[in-house]
Amino acid sequence: MRILHLISGGETGGSKNHLLSLLEKCRDEDIYLGVFQEGRLSEEARHKGIPVFVFGQRSRYDFSIIPKLKKMILEKEIDIVHTHGPRANLFAFFLKRLISFIWITTIHSDPEKDFIKGGVKGRVFTRLNMTVIKRIDHFFAVSERFKEMLVGFGISASKITTIYNGISFDLGLKATKFRSDLGISDEEFIIIMVARLHPIKGHIVAFEAINRLNQHGNKVKLLLVGNGPIEQELKANVEKLQITDQVMFLGYQEDVHSYLALSDVKLLASYSESFPLVILEAARADTPVISTDVGGVKDLISDRKYGWIIAIKNVDELVLAIEEAIEQKNSDKLRQIGLNLHEKASKEYSLDQLVAKTLKTYRSL
Repeated sequence: MRILHLISGGETGGSKNHLLSLLEKCRDEDIYLGVFQEGRLSEEARHKGIPVFVFGQRSRYDFSIIPKLKKMILEKEIDIVHTHGPRANLFAFFLKRLISFIWITTIHSDPEKDFIKGGVKGRVFTRLNMTVIKRIDHFFAVSERFKEMLVGFGISASKITTIYNGISFDLGLKATKFRSDLGISDEEFIIIMVARLHPIKGHIVAFEAINRLNQHGNKVKLLLVGNGPIEQELKANVEKLQITDQVMFLGYQEDVHSYLALSDVKLLASYSESFPLVILEAARADTPVISTDVGGVKDLISDRKYGWIIAIKNVDELVLAIEEAIEQKNSDKLRQIGLNLHEKASKEYSLDQLVAKTLKTYRSL
C-alpha cells in the first residue's frame, strides 16, 4: 500500500501541522508528501525525515507539472492519492483521467467558503471546486458536522469517514516566551487568536468586542499570531476603533505553545472551520477556549467546564464570555477550566487515534 499526500505546499497553519503530525507517525509505511511549491511545509517535512517531492509549479495555474505528477505516481506505484485543499483536488481531478488510483481527500474547510471575498474569480473557483469534489472516491471529514455538510452537497454517506484531528500530548513542551518579553503585566487579561489574517477568521468581531470591553474599563489585550492577506485592512480597523494599545500583531510564530501558555484564554472567532488544531494546541497548553460554534468544536467543548461556545458574528455573546472568563480568573477558577479541557482532549483527540483510523481506512479501500 503506497500513498501520496498532495498539497500546495504554501500552508503555515493547521493543515500543515495536521499533515506533518500524521506523516511523521506513518514513517514505517510507504507514504510520500508531494507539494507544488517549496515552503515551510516541505522544509519541516525533510527535517522530520518524511520523503518529499517538489513539483516546481511556477504559478497556481501552471498545469505543466501534470506529467511530473503522473510520472511520480507510476514510478512509485502509488495506490492512493490523498489530497488536501482545492488546488490539489483540481490536479488530482485531471490526473484521474490519465491514470488509475484511489482518490481520497480530507475536508479541512467548507468548500463553499474557501474563496470568500474573491469576487468574480472567487465565485468561479468555488463552482469549479464544488464540481471537482463530487468526483472524489472517498472523504475524510474531521467532524460529524462536516460529514453532514458533505452529505448535503450530494455525497453518499458511505463515501465519508469521520476522523477527528489529533495531536501529541506527550511532547513535554515548555514555555520560552513570557509576558515580560511582550511588556505585558500579570494583571492584564490576555486573549490570543492564532489564525490567518483572513476574512473568515472573524478578527473584525474580536476587535468590536475588545473596543466594547475597553469602554467598560477592562484591562484586556488581544494577541494576534499569524499573517495573511488582510493584515493592512485589519490594522486600519484597529486604528479606527482606537484600540491600538489593546491589539498586538505578532505575525507568524514558530513557538505557538509559549504564546498560548502566557494567555488567559484562546479565542477562535471563525465563521467556518472543520476542527481547528489550534483548539487542541490550546488544550495542551492548559489554556481555556472561547470559540464560535463551528465544525466539531462543540464535541470537545461540550460543557461550560471546558470553555465557552458562542454564536458566529455575535459581539454581545463574545463580550459576555470574555467578561465571565475575567470573573473566573479573578476568583482563581479559570485555570481549572484549562485543565479540564486538557484532560478531555488528551483522551479523545490523541494523535494515535488519528493515525490508527486513517491507516485502517486506507487498508479497507
